[in-house]
Amino acid sequence: MNLPPATNGNAFDWPLAYEAERVVGGYVEAFLHRNRFARTLAERMRDETGTDFFEWVDHLVVAPDQADALRAAGFVNENVPAPPGAVVLAHPRAMMPRVLLRDGRAGSPTPAESVAGNETAGFGDPALHRGGVPAALAIRPEVLADFLAAHDLDAPIEGAWGARFRRALVSEENGAKLFAVERLGGRGFVVGEPAGKFVSAVLRARELWRTRKRDFFVSPDGDAAGVPHAMARLDEVLALVDRDAACELFFAEERRFWEAKNRAAQIQKRRQDRLGLGWGNHDHHTFRCSRAHFADLMAFLAKLGFHKRERYYAGAEAGWGAQILEQPVAGIVVFADVDLMPDETQIDFSTQRLPPAPALRTVGLWCGLHGDSFLQAGMHHLEARFDFARLRDQLAAEGVATMKPFSDFEFLRQAFTEGERWRVRPARVEALLQQKLITPEQAAGFLRDGALGSHLENLQRKGGFKGFNQKSVSVIIAATDPRKMQAAH
Repeated sequence: MNLPPATNGNAFDWPLAYEAERVVGGYVEAFLHRNRFARTLAERMRDETGTDFFEWVDHLVVAPDQADALRAAGFVNENVPAPPGAVVLAHPRAMMPRVLLRDGRAGSPTPAESVAGNETAGFGDPALHRGGVPAALAIRPEVLADFLAAHDLDAPIEGAWGARFRRALVSEENGAKLFAVERLGGRGFVVGEPAGKFVSAVLRARELWRTRKRDFFVSPDGDAAGVPHAMARLDEVLALVDRDAACELFFAEERRFWEAKNRAAQIQKRRQDRLGLGWGNHDHHTFRCSRAHFADLMAFLAKLGFHKRERYYAGAEAGWGAQILEQPVAGIVVFADVDLMPDETQIDFSTQRLPPAPALRTVGLWCGLHGDSFLQAGMHHLEARFDFARLRDQLAAEGVATMKPFSDFEFLRQAFTEGERWRVRPARVEALLQQKLITPEQAAGFLRDGALGSHLENLQRKGGFKGFNQKSVSVIIAATDPRKMQAAH
């Protein structure tokens, strides 16, 4: 189940998979009716975090009699490690939990056999669950141990720390088993113990990402010196772990770095951590890029296993372009945007290095003031999936205001929290002033008041829609120009 090739900007026309959503949503509702712990958890997710239980579902297990309904809704076979007798179905064109069909022929080995790699235990007897009631459902928090601790559960974890797939049985009621699972760069469903050296390698790789130097502005080569450092650090990590694990670990640290500089993120993360969920509901990670280093970011992400998806040319007036990328194993999506000049809207700026521009648009100015997301600044924002209206109201009660929605469709609703102002290094302001890229008045304002830095994005998708609305993105990019925010301030 590979991503289709990004041969041009129109290669990805994502459908609205309402039938798939209806079918899988019916399974989830049937499961919640059977399992009271899961039902209570869903209510707490809604009331305490503004999230929908559906968005946390990693996979479900249903009987083979559901195959026709799933295939008619667009699901296809996925070839990944699975328990004997199980068929894995995934929707290749929509954001949907995966579904395991269990034929019931396999036995139920002991937990020891399960850990050894012959896992079928815990999936239940599908003969008891015909008619669309799942035998099992698994949710995926960011860190499994955090989830168990938050709910005071004495549930043994199958798979040692560092395993590609780990799980714990959270609740079994009325024949419906609720699991919590954790993944490390893996899409399979078989618990296998990690090799001893792999565990130490993961720990070292995580440490290497966390201690990566990001600020090179005062060095002789300026921000450019950060690129070979990042590439060398990536090579160090890839000498320890494969690219899928490296990707998971890298973005966990990028979220941590961004969260440390965003109050809305800290408040929402605290709310989700009360239920032990972490950022397991992340949708995509937005990187603002300078023209000088956009191609470098693309090369970096390619080494982490990312495939190119949509490429947006917003037009001469909008002044920006974006490349969307997806890492199909880790399931991580990046939205990378960059300033474009009017005569550049038809080039492949994801591979062609862009020359210096005579003026800065929104993205370029942000990078000039703060550095690239790839380097000093960190992400501009993280988008996570929520119940849109509920989260907006809950954050308002916490003192976090939300900007006007920039997408407000049945299938896609998006809004930023009000931006965090960051202090701007005087040397960066002076460099922009010397290049006549900002005015003296703007320079004085940035030094006095700082400049818009980051947001949390409240996003709600329906119909499994994987795409973005280019016109809506143009609206919010324009609305977050540091110059406009400075004038308003």
